[in-house]
Amino acid sequence: MPYVNIKITKDGVTSEKKAELIKGVTQLLSDVLGKNPQTTFVLIDEVETDNWGIGGETVTARRLKG
Repeated sequence: MPYVNIKITKDGVTSEKKAELIKGVTQLLSDVLGKNPQTTFVLIDEVETDNWGIGGETVTARRLKG
């Protein structure tokens, strides 16, 4: 029973794109590892860019710099 947790920044990803991710990850686990899609869980966490840091600064600050 695979459980996949995808974390992305909250940047207005559409419901359609999230559904595409879920479908694709489920299919990948089925194709590569032979896992049953009916028992594969995929969770998408959207994180505010102020709550995600890289290299000692927030993603928000890094994006403002360009």
